[in-house]
Amino acid sequence: MTTTAPQLTKKRKKRGSVLGNTGLYVAVGIAALLFLIPFYLILRNSLSTDPEITGENWKLLPSFQWGNISELFDDPTVQFGRALWNSTVVAVLMTVGTLLVCSLAGYGLARIPYKHSNKVFYVVLATLMVPTAVTFVPSFVLVSSLGWVDTYRGLIIPGLFSGFTCFLFRQYFLGFPKELEEAARVDGLGYWGAYWRIVVPNSLNFFAAIATITFISGWNAFLWPLVIGQDPNSWTVQIALSSFMTNQTVNFHLIFMATAVSILPLVFVFLFLQRWLVQGIAQTGIKG
Repeated sequence: MTTTAPQLTKKRKKRGSVLGNTGLYVAVGIAALLFLIPFYLILRNSLSTDPEITGENWKLLPSFQWGNISELFDDPTVQFGRALWNSTVVAVLMTVGTLLVCSLAGYGLARIPYKHSNKVFYVVLATLMVPTAVTFVPSFVLVSSLGWVDTYRGLIIPGLFSGFTCFLFRQYFLGFPKELEEAARVDGLGYWGAYWRIVVPNSLNFFAAIATITFISGWNAFLWPLVIGQDPNSWTVQIALSSFMTNQTVNFHLIFMATAVSILPLVFVFLFLQRWLVQGIAQTGIKG
């Protein structure tokens, strides 16, 4: 039996599809390996000694110095456990506060009729063009005059509002179905009731995406906590990490161990919320 032309074409397409998928998997595998190399180096060096890290004889596996963990948390000069707690408090409260403040601002700009709403929105967008260095000194002077240095209030409150996050919420709420809110108003709910009972429960995916970004940003903050947290008891993780490197010595094994410990919360948060991250950001462009 001879093979017809349509059958040959179908076989060629199938063969090309298999080869294309194989090449895609190989490329993704190589990219994943390259992405994981820094994490491997962090884990490898965190369980090694300083001579093993800086020595000429490179070893693929570390010597598994598990005592580095206890050395990190028992170091009297750096209260790393306290720094972890401070970063957790700052990141969590900043995330919750930012979601509340920016979502309310974005909802008001998207839904509440006001003749100057567009002008207010443009002012919010204009804040994105102002370099952080311009507002850094005035913010510090204000926080210092309020007596918030070395306090959670000084670390958290100045960063609660974000013009970019407000912009994302406004874009999302512009695409939110108005029919649901109109039904809520028929039942007697105002703007606050519609926001709290209708909009928020149906927008948890987007809230989770913004929460992921905000938590990572709050956890990785360095410059502002460096200035506000002058007392070692108010240091965050990033400040504690920098203290292992001085003009005289560099504790490589403690730096890598502290880095490995500090990224674990971010890994857990990202793995838990990753499926909402891309979906939530994509939904901001539903309607201009």
